[in-house]
Amino acid sequence: MEYDIEQLVGQMDFTSNQLQTIGSNIMLTNHEIEVLNRYKIPYSNCHSLKEILFEVEEVLEDMDIVDEDLESISESISERDYYQNTNK
Repeated sequence: MEYDIEQLVGQMDFTSNQLQTIGSNIMLTNHEIEVLNRYKIPYSNCHSLKEILFEVEEVLEDMDIVDEDLESISESISERDYYQNTNK
């Protein structure tokens, strides 16, 4: 089976995982921002990733059906918070 590398690379979405700085110390990917906007989560008013996680968890608790996108970004933000704020 042959693959056209240029075609495969052309189909990849590099911008969704690009980090954007929000405020002075919060970094979110474009995809995370898109999902937070979809649920009207006020991430720009938050001062830390923990605050964003709190807002996300409140939305998740109120949902009847679990949204995999929202759960996924909750996990990725939680991981980023852990690695940024853990003393090494």
